[in-house]
Amino acid sequence: MAAGSTLSGPDIVETVRRRWMFRHPLLIRLAHWINVVCLAILLMSGLQIFNAHPALYWGSASTFDRPFVAITNDQRDDGTPRGILYVAGQTFDTTGVLGLSNLNGQQAGRAFPSWATLPAHQDLATGRRWHFLFAWAFVINGLIYLLYGIGTGQLRRRLIPDGDQMRGFGSSIREHLTLHFPEGDEAKRYNVLQKLSYLIVVAVLLPLMVLTGLAMSPGVNAVVPLPDLFGGRQSARTVHFIVTNLLVLFVIVHVLLVLLSGVANNMRSMITGWFVIERRKLPAGSGESR
Repeated sequence: MAAGSTLSGPDIVETVRRRWMFRHPLLIRLAHWINVVCLAILLMSGLQIFNAHPALYWGSASTFDRPFVAITNDQRDDGTPRGILYVAGQTFDTTGVLGLSNLNGQQAGRAFPSWATLPAHQDLATGRRWHFLFAWAFVINGLIYLLYGIGTGQLRRRLIPDGDQMRGFGSSIREHLTLHFPEGDEAKRYNVLQKLSYLIVVAVLLPLMVLTGLAMSPGVNAVVPLPDLFGGRQSARTVHFIVTNLLVLFVIVHVLLVLLSGVANNMRSMITGWFVIERRKLPAGSGESR
């Protein structure tokens, strides 16, 4: 425990008390960082696979003339190339982002640029090998995390909101929108929005990602008709892509909140397990502790 003091006014001294809390057990920290590596490689290799046929459909067959989503390119009236994103009948100009990629100084037709795919050059076979290898690593890591979390009670404590947290749901939304984060004893546990978002990811999005991935495998489908769960193999591919985008959105928001709520403290807790809780106290007669 360490203590320091700061002046909050001419005659009032605030005392800052720091308490160290062991927040993340070793296995949870390892599972977290393994997931970071797995999801990054799965995303980049998945974009490599998508580039081989950059269109999505609903149903069992590829209706090439009526895709639900397609990333392509064409030429403007003046002959210059442009990237195009097609979504449910609507067309958007995505030049410089999607549809065209700079290759050796020349604009080449490619859904996602080379810096976003693994490998960087167009190579479907290698992309599939990376994707399948790290998909199994991700599934095994997730099963170990689930078994440990259920056996130790960590999963319930980390993902299921308490009754008082649910009653404060509105307040938690306001705090996040105004960038006011829990302090003192409230910082010991995840807040209701954290718990619900992690619960959705663990119980809904990640299982959907695995099931839709398996539904695209002819070998698996010969034993279990998983495509029927999603209305066809092409529907499973589309859901797989949508879930991927939701996970990317979750990661972006997660990283932003880590940065805004104290990057050093958050990173320390996920590397060493130790999290610092600060509690400010005013001298007697000058106000209550905060």
